[in-house]
Amino acid sequence: MSKGILERLDEGVVLGDGGYLLELERRGYVQAGPFVPEASITYPEALAELHREFVGAGVDVLQTLTFYASEDKLATVGLEGRVDDMNRAATRIARSVADEAERDVLVAGNLSVTWAYDPDDSTSHGRVREMFDRQLAVMTEEGIDFVIAETFSWVGEALIAAEAIRAVGLPAMVTMAPDNDPNSFDGYSPGEQVKRLADAGVDIVGANCLRSPEYMLPIMEEMRAAIPDSVHMATQPVAFHGTHEKPNFVSLPEFPYELERLTLPRAPMGEFALRARDLGYDFIGSCCGSVAVHVREMARALGKISADEREWRTKTGRAQSGYELHRMGNV
Repeated sequence: MSKGILERLDEGVVLGDGGYLLELERRGYVQAGPFVPEASITYPEALAELHREFVGAGVDVLQTLTFYASEDKLATVGLEGRVDDMNRAATRIARSVADEAERDVLVAGNLSVTWAYDPDDSTSHGRVREMFDRQLAVMTEEGIDFVIAETFSWVGEALIAAEAIRAVGLPAMVTMAPDNDPNSFDGYSPGEQVKRLADAGVDIVGANCLRSPEYMLPIMEEMRAAIPDSVHMATQPVAFHGTHEKPNFVSLPEFPYELERLTLPRAPMGEFALRARDLGYDFIGSCCGSVAVHVREMARALGKISADEREWRTKTGRAQSGYELHRMGNV
């Protein structure tokens, strides 16, 4: 019988996947700006291939491409009538790729910031809950193992997501997104954010998106110190550079049309995975900009896949590649 997410976390580090929307935009399947997850119904094989790349990189979990798959967000591009179709297709694709893997890969249904939450408007709270409930109804019907609700700036909205997940009886992972000011929009410090989530019964808490490993680590240290070691913790940084003044990459002028200028190489992601593990984080993944090469480096660092590569050498004594020519003393 397959082990659930909490059982796996009790046994050791679980490796999450990487980013979807920005990579699918880079490949030509998603529009930059609105970044709605339309690829699940417009280019389903492109989405399936990205899932397969993450499985090949060594992940333990695939997330459904249901980030932003809610009524109000899809209405911005005239797709409000396709909400259920999008959530259903995305879940089926993730489930299918996980099932075809040669090892046991879990599927996490994804909820995200809705952009509909207003702390001063109680009617918006009900509206947000309705959107989460609608997504979860479809995803649970199609078969998910747990739920990741992520990229929240308001603790209030994150708690609504936690309530919705609790209602369907699945393990919950809820993570906050630290902006340039790491305090939440409702004024809670990173430590207080995760404390409130843990006190609300969330199984896995932490931070995701917006910040690179360099600028995520201080947030993670504060969060880890705020709650008992028995609480599972998650981290999913982006693979884009930030700056000291603006650690949130989406606040930089390169977002969203010149992100190639900000892309991190693979090595920092592997180094980050080890530092996250040593801090006591047991769900370690990545977010926007992180593709298979980043995730594979994390998997190697964590011992999820072998770091060994096949031996190769030139049998003629002459260089057979630029690598040999310039790096192996053959010039």
